[in-house]
Amino acid sequence: MKTHECSKLIKKEVSKIFIGKDDQISLILMAVFVGGHVLLDDLPGSGKTTLIKTLSKALGCGFRRIQFTPDLMPSDITGMTVFDQKSGEFRHVKGPIFTNILLADEINRAIPRTQSALLEAMEEGQVTIDNDTYALPKPFFVLATQNPVERESTFMLPWAQMDRFFVRLSLGFPDREEEKRMLSSLGDEVDFSKVEAVSDPHQLMEMREEISKVFVSDHIKAYIVDLVQNTREHKDLESGASPRASICLYQGGKSLAAMNGRDYVAPEDIAEIFLPVLSHRIRVSHSAQYSGRSAEEILRGILKDTPVPPEGRERFNAEGSK
Repeated sequence: MKTHECSKLIKKEVSKIFIGKDDQISLILMAVFVGGHVLLDDLPGSGKTTLIKTLSKALGCGFRRIQFTPDLMPSDITGMTVFDQKSGEFRHVKGPIFTNILLADEINRAIPRTQSALLEAMEEGQVTIDNDTYALPKPFFVLATQNPVERESTFMLPWAQMDRFFVRLSLGFPDREEEKRMLSSLGDEVDFSKVEAVSDPHQLMEMREEISKVFVSDHIKAYIVDLVQNTREHKDLESGASPRASICLYQGGKSLAAMNGRDYVAPEDIAEIFLPVLSHRIRVSHSAQYSGRSAEEILRGILKDTPVPPEGRERFNAEGSK
């Protein structure tokens, strides 16, 4: 099944439970199709956990949920070595991270030591338990949630971990009509059994292979680099985006193009994902914060001021890669 066909089927299944937010769902799938991790940063009750559970059922992958709390330890995530009294030997007990989709619910409630247990897994797809390294199932991705408002008993995610999230999104509240539909269909209970699996781990890996073949012209590559470089040189930013941001824009552009049924990346693909890919990867300077400027406002200005290259298909044909 092609990527654009699969994405439509997944959205159809998700719509059985989750009302609206098609743009955010598309961005989550864009990241998931290339193995990226997603952070849903939103107020309580906005449907973050419901959306992730619904998506996991439609994707047809292994799913585990961890409720992050201050007393959660790294071994509660990765696993540990225990002594087996029957055999008289030590053995490894794998933790819930050994799955395809890990829901890290309220990730900012865990202490930094526990949060860091995800770093190796998110970057390298493996975990180390007592000096032994274990590969995680493929595909593997973390879908995490956090509440940006509460400060009591929460711990800000370290900069290195924020950079490992492919995108950071906010769902926001539904509009009046969406909320009325929600009451009609979900007011009594959320029936996840209505959602059918339309994919599986093997198919997701095949789609990843398809996405890797999407063409990216030199002009589009230069556009990506220009956008990221401009964040590093902007007067209102204390820190610009890392090279990982360029890679995410590159991979995300290819994924979005495949979801739209194209075999080449166009400038609008990069523009569409620019804010969710970079908003959590930059630091606004203190003077800009005092002036009331947000990261999103600054990024919109960078996107507007950066020259847009020729349309991707023209370069695709001109370079004879068809």
